[in-house]
Amino acid sequence: MPEPAVVVTGATGRLGGRVARRLAEEGVPQRLLVRSPERAPRLPGATAVRGSYDDHDAVVHGLTGAETLLMVSASESVDRLAHHKAFVDAAVEAGVRHVVYVSFFGAAPDATFTLARDHFHTEEHIRASGLACTFLRDNLYAEFVPDLAGADGVIRGPAGQGRAAFVSQDDIADAAAAVLARPGEHAGATYDLTGPESLSLAEAAAVLTEVRGRTVTYHPETVEEAYASRASYGAPPWQLDAWVSTYTAIAAGELDGVSDAVARLTGHPATPLADVIRGMTGG
Repeated sequence: MPEPAVVVTGATGRLGGRVARRLAEEGVPQRLLVRSPERAPRLPGATAVRGSYDDHDAVVHGLTGAETLLMVSASESVDRLAHHKAFVDAAVEAGVRHVVYVSFFGAAPDATFTLARDHFHTEEHIRASGLACTFLRDNLYAEFVPDLAGADGVIRGPAGQGRAAFVSQDDIADAAAAVLARPGEHAGATYDLTGPESLSLAEAAAVLTEVRGRTVTYHPETVEEAYASRASYGAPPWQLDAWVSTYTAIAAGELDGVSDAVARLTGHPATPLADVIRGMTGG
């Protein structure tokens, strides 16, 4: 029996797991490259293999024989970009032909959101590698919106009156599965994956209030207030910068804009924030 031509990373996480389940439902054989195979989902036609982004030999072994790779970005860390580059280099060595990379909306070298810069440089490294590539540039996750509110029901951040087109992880997974099913048709393409509307944080708070029946409001902080209110978490400076710049990127208008890519790739419209919240546990 031939080795599965598709490898999915991040299958123990929320997004990679969703993609792996969709491929299994469609009868697509796959390998799940994960740090801990014992934690990988048990799916028909799926084989778990051990490998983390910074383990060159394990990655080469895990990817050898594969043609198409879904690369879900590694966990946030100060050296994530270096891990991404090493992983791409290992994929080239293993003979992978096509990388589908889960990137970020507005990825650019000068993006306000600091981690979007890492995504841009990862994209550039993939392009330079000679691999066929497809980039899925996700907006902020809609599932993340409830977590923006503190225990007091207030969303605090320096987002001004800016807007973001929050996108459902299920929609992203549907889009990724569609690309992985026919990768050749999407070689060289970059897709902005968004929800069906751009919302301010005040509007997002109103959606949470309506769906969950508990009042949520938005308080726009200054940048200085945002750093001060998060200082007690004891996070390293790069992490604080990432947290705060999520909001300042919204303020700068860099997460505003609705794309039809979800509908074009999946055949169904993007899911509104209210429907995503409703579908979550306790929604």
